[in-house]
Amino acid sequence: MPDFHLAVCMFVSSVVVIAIVLIRKIFQNQLSSKWQYNLWFLLLTALTLPFLPAHIVHVGASFVWHQNQTNNPSPPHSSPENPLMENGRTWAHDFSISVNRFDVTWLSQILTIVWVAGILVMVGLNLHAWLKLRQVKKSARVMTNQQILAVFETCKQRLRVSQKPVLADSPLVKSPMTFGIFRTYVILPRGAEAWLSEEELTYIFLHELHHVKYKDIVTNYLVVLFQMLYWYNPLIWMAFRKMRLDREIACDHAVLKTLAPDDYAAYGNTIIKFARKSSFSASRFAMVNQLASSKQHLKKRIERIAAFSTESRRLTLKSMAIFSLLAALVVCQIPVVSAMSYGEDRFHFENNQTTYEDLKVFFNGYEGSFVLYDLQKAQYHIYNKEKSVLRVSPNSTYKIYDALFALDAGVITPGQTSLKWDGTTYPYKAWNQNQNLHTAMENSVSWYFQELDKKIQRRPIQAYLQKIQYGNQNLSGGMESYWLESSLKISPVEQVQTLKNFYTNQLMFKEKHVQLVKESIKLETKDHAALYGKTGTGTVNGKDVNGWFIGYVETKNNTYFFATNIESKKHANGSTAAGITKSILKDKNLY
Repeated sequence: MPDFHLAVCMFVSSVVVIAIVLIRKIFQNQLSSKWQYNLWFLLLTALTLPFLPAHIVHVGASFVWHQNQTNNPSPPHSSPENPLMENGRTWAHDFSISVNRFDVTWLSQILTIVWVAGILVMVGLNLHAWLKLRQVKKSARVMTNQQILAVFETCKQRLRVSQKPVLADSPLVKSPMTFGIFRTYVILPRGAEAWLSEEELTYIFLHELHHVKYKDIVTNYLVVLFQMLYWYNPLIWMAFRKMRLDREIACDHAVLKTLAPDDYAAYGNTIIKFARKSSFSASRFAMVNQLASSKQHLKKRIERIAAFSTESRRLTLKSMAIFSLLAALVVCQIPVVSAMSYGEDRFHFENNQTTYEDLKVFFNGYEGSFVLYDLQKAQYHIYNKEKSVLRVSPNSTYKIYDALFALDAGVITPGQTSLKWDGTTYPYKAWNQNQNLHTAMENSVSWYFQELDKKIQRRPIQAYLQKIQYGNQNLSGGMESYWLESSLKISPVEQVQTLKNFYTNQLMFKEKHVQLVKESIKLETKDHAALYGKTGTGTVNGKDVNGWFIGYVETKNNTYFFATNIESKKHANGSTAAGITKSILKDKNLY
């Protein structure tokens, strides 16, 4: 479970715990004891959300610090003297700038190890408690006293309990308890019949059988599970303590509803009778239901028993309304969790016209994805379903849209796209001169597009990204490098969709601007087909970690849009992605 997942779990669980505590405080006089306890089931629901299947919500991200990044030229992948070539012809140049950043992905591993270690500790503690419980079970002796069995059976009929729990006694317990999912046991202290009256036995059985009737034992194990998973959140520990108290108060009130008012005090005194008798440590881990409580909880239970009165229908309706209010808040967590995952790291893609293919042979050991869209058939062909929706930095492929934004903003015009070189020396000769849109796109001149961004400014760029729905639309990495292995991210599927919208001008930009950008990314024409595209290389600390090639093949009768992305620790670049793409297109007889 990555650190981002831990953060999502922390956020969701904390919000719901705080909401329950506030609602209990604000509406304490409008909540019945039963519905006050029921509120905690909404917490159990919320705690499940981050662990739902990926098709509902998806969480996960790498922990990478994007602040204070600096840009440095990386060693050339190609140069004007050695560009990407095919049949002796210049095809495209693949240049990039390296970003230097403090990579703290190691922190993710440490957090995961700590989280797992905490779970193992919790498993150990609960295993110890379970073994103690097993000892009680082994020491238990099935009750044979017919008088006690008759009282027990009467209580079962009185509460309409259909289950058949085993009534037994044990010398290892000093307070009545109930446990066991598949076979439920109600355990009395050994020899209790000698010092308990029939009325006191009735109170005890009514209490324990209410736990059986309302499946509180199953709830106990759910609490154990979530306490292991969320051990790092102190609010969860506090919440479960309150939940256990509310469960006992709700059970007390359920018993009192079956008794006459004259019996209320006697019921409370029966609980007090076991107050000083303690049991084994397993009870602290919610595996059992016990009649006795801690002194702090006991005091609150007795106070609520003393103040007990029959709940009105109006109070029940108010309680249900408050429960519904909180339930709505929990439901609202679903899109929040989804946004926290898909909004940054994955694109939610569903399309019935999609064929998933195995093209692993073309990737030569690289992790990556290939997405192809047939415009005429409106059909997708995708290799690597998971990677096709994973958002990564667009790097130089973003320059297609950066140019379109600059034209629309009037920073450059179709008749004047030139920018003057400021004299900064770069390792690529082609960069060290004045540029226009065609030369800047052909040689992937990053300073040219960074200058365009300065002239357009942040707010309009943000509006443009929202207009074309470009990836996660995140500019937080800074105007110098947001598209260079930083905050802006896009998936291969989104690359293809945005390219298709660009080509068909569904983005609603001026046609002459779209045509000019198309001309700037045209690579070659052969066999009555034209290839348009843009490479992109992500270089971090001098290592090529991310390679792109996106574009489209335009034939006489159809257009095919494609996006190839590859990743590695140090050898993934646009040149390699382009070579993979051309091999696949050739294999499909598209180019």
